[in-house]
Amino acid sequence: MLHKNQKQNNKRTDSNSLTIVIKIGTSSICNEETHFPLLSNLSGLVETVLKLRAHGHLVVLVTSAAVGTGLRRLNMPVKPSTLSGRQAVAAVGQGRLMALYDDLFGQFGQPVAQILLTKNDLADRAQYLNAVNCLEELLTMGVVPIVNENDTISTQGIRFGDNDTLSAVMAGMIKADYLFLMTDVDCLYTDNPRTNPSARPITVCDDMVELRKKVCVSSAGSALGTGGMATKLIAADLAIAAGVTTIITNGSKPNNIFEIIEADKNNAKEFTDKHPLHTRFIAKNNPLLDRKWWIQYGLHTAGTIFVDEGAAKAMLLPNLKSSLFAAGVVDVEGSFVAQQAVNIILRRKDGNRIQDKLIGKGLVNYSSTEISRIKRCHSKQIPEILGYVDADCVIYRNNLVRTDMF
Repeated sequence: MLHKNQKQNNKRTDSNSLTIVIKIGTSSICNEETHFPLLSNLSGLVETVLKLRAHGHLVVLVTSAAVGTGLRRLNMPVKPSTLSGRQAVAAVGQGRLMALYDDLFGQFGQPVAQILLTKNDLADRAQYLNAVNCLEELLTMGVVPIVNENDTISTQGIRFGDNDTLSAVMAGMIKADYLFLMTDVDCLYTDNPRTNPSARPITVCDDMVELRKKVCVSSAGSALGTGGMATKLIAADLAIAAGVTTIITNGSKPNNIFEIIEADKNNAKEFTDKHPLHTRFIAKNNPLLDRKWWIQYGLHTAGTIFVDEGAAKAMLLPNLKSSLFAAGVVDVEGSFVAQQAVNIILRRKDGNRIQDKLIGKGLVNYSSTEISRIKRCHSKQIPEILGYVDADCVIYRNNLVRTDMF
C-alpha cells in the first residue's frame, strides 16, 4: 500500500520506503521507583530502529525521560515541585540521556543527532521551515534524529505540554507515514485495564468523535512522565489530521512495529492471533496542507475572535470559504498583535442563553485593540476608524483553518 505522504515527499526515490516517527515514553525508559534506565527496552528499541533503517525506512525518535534520568544522577527520589527545580533536573538528565542513546547506537556505528524544541521555536514560519529542512537533511545523511522538548527553558505558554503532542507535531512536519506512540500497555482500552477487568481493547479507530464516547482516559501518566492515554488521543488527532497513520502499542515490545506495518499494508481491519495487540488510528484522506497544519497545530493561540452566523456561514460553506471580515466580528477576547494566531468561535444567542462553538483558527491582520474598534463595521470604514488600513479583512482565507462545518 502506497501512503499518501510518500507521494507528497519528492525526496523519496524508493516507493517502499516509509518515514516513521517513534515516541518512547518515560515509563518505557526509566524505572518509576529507582529511576534506573530500562536497558532491555532501550536496547530493543535501538535494534528495531536499526532494522527499520536496514529496510530502507527513515526513522525519527522522540524521547522522554530527561527528568527521570536527572533524578537518578542527582539521587533524588521525586520530581521537584517547582518549575525551576524540574528544569534544573532536566538539564542534568538530558545530557545523560543523549549519552545513553549515543552509546547504544554507537555500538552499531549509527550516528544520532539531538534536537531540542519548544512550541515557540515553531511559531515563526521561517524557523518552522528551517526545522523541517534540518530534519530532512539529517535523514538524508543517514542520521537518526532524537527529539525532545527543551524542558530547561520551556514555560507553560510555549510548552508542547507532553512528548505525545511533540511527536505528532514532528510527524506532521516531516509528512511521516507512521507515528508509533510506545507506552506501557498494549493498546488503547475502553477503561484502565489495571483497575477495570472488563476493559476492552480498541483495535481500529476511524472516527475520533465516536471513540471518545466509548473510552475513559481520565487516568494520569506515570509519576515521572507528563502524559497519559488522554494525551495520546490528542496526539493521534493531530497526526491523522496531517495524514499520518498513528499506532498505540507496547514500548517493551518494539519489534512488533514490523508486524504492525505489515498488517496495515494488508489493510487488516480486525486482529488475528498473528497480529500483536495495538490500536491503529486511520489517517484522514484529505490531510491539511502544510501551512494550514502549521497554523492549526504549530502556533500558540494568543486570543479569541467571536463571529456571527453570517460570517461563520461565509467562512465554512464549501461554495464560499470566504475571508473573515470585520462586519462579522461580534467580540474579541485576549491581547494579541497582528500575525498572531487566534481561535474563531461562532457565538449564537438563544434567548438569554449564549452558545459558543469553535469553528476555526487563523492569523489576524490586526491587533486585538484594532479589531475591537472595527468590529461590526464595513471594510470601507476601517480607514476612517483607524486612520489607516493594513488589510480589508481581519483574517485572509488562506490564513484560515476551518475546524468544523456550519
